Amino acid sequence: MTKVFEKTIRLLAMLAAASVMVGLLNGCATTGNSKDPIEGYNRVMFAFNDGVDRAVVKPLAQGYVAAVPAPVRTGVANFFGNIADVFIAVNNLLQGKLPEAVGDIGRVVINSTVGLVGVIDWASDVGLEKHDEDFGQTFGRWGVGDGPYVVLPIFGPRTMRDAFAQVLDTHVDPVAEVDHVPTRNTLVATRGISDRADFLSADKILQEAALDRYAYVRDAYLQLRRSKVYDGNAPRLKEDE
Repeated sequence: MTKVFEKTIRLLAMLAAASVMVGLLNGCATTGNSKDPIEGYNRVMFAFNDGVDRAVVKPLAQGYVAAVPAPVRTGVANFFGNIADVFIAVNNLLQGKLPEAVGDIGRVVINSTVGLVGVIDWASDVGLEKHDEDFGQTFGRWGVGDGPYVVLPIFGPRTMRDAFAQVLDTHVDPVAEVDHVPTRNTLVATRGISDRADFLSADKILQEAALDRYAYVRDAYLQLRRSKVYDGNAPRLKEDE
């Protein structure tokens, strides 16, 4: 069973890479949108991901919320958040944000000890702010442009810069590197379900607010990523001016 799971993950990764290449090669079928030059492909992949979410991921997240008490769910999210803080610190350091990187390291030290391997977020209680950084944001701070918008299988919306950065994020992910396969699969699945559960409340808002869900998600993602790269102070784009 575990071998099948591993082969499935490898297949999805290969599909993601191949889909990007196919989408780029088929760029002639565009809509003229400079942000989304392969919109036809992206809409098809968006529909595929939405179908997988509705059929599998969302029901699992709903069952998780129904079966697991809120304090336990918070502890699970804190545990994975503590692991993420390690590489948030690395990215803050690469971006030259030394005080933030020191704070991230402090969070890991506190939460990994008195916080019971991160289950309890004591660091936030003592004033150490939780940050959100990844290699895509780091590349953006280094001046790497967004590139075209692309929807990856399973992984969802990305800019081309973030798609390549995702490979690096995945490569350094300690959860994905756990040697014991059943443990690794359980951790990866639990983290995914926990993350999806956090967005259940946004589903209704998305359904009610968006006449075109694809365009709504695309524009929201691009705005959010731009804001994160510039820490909420993004310079105005020429089209905005």
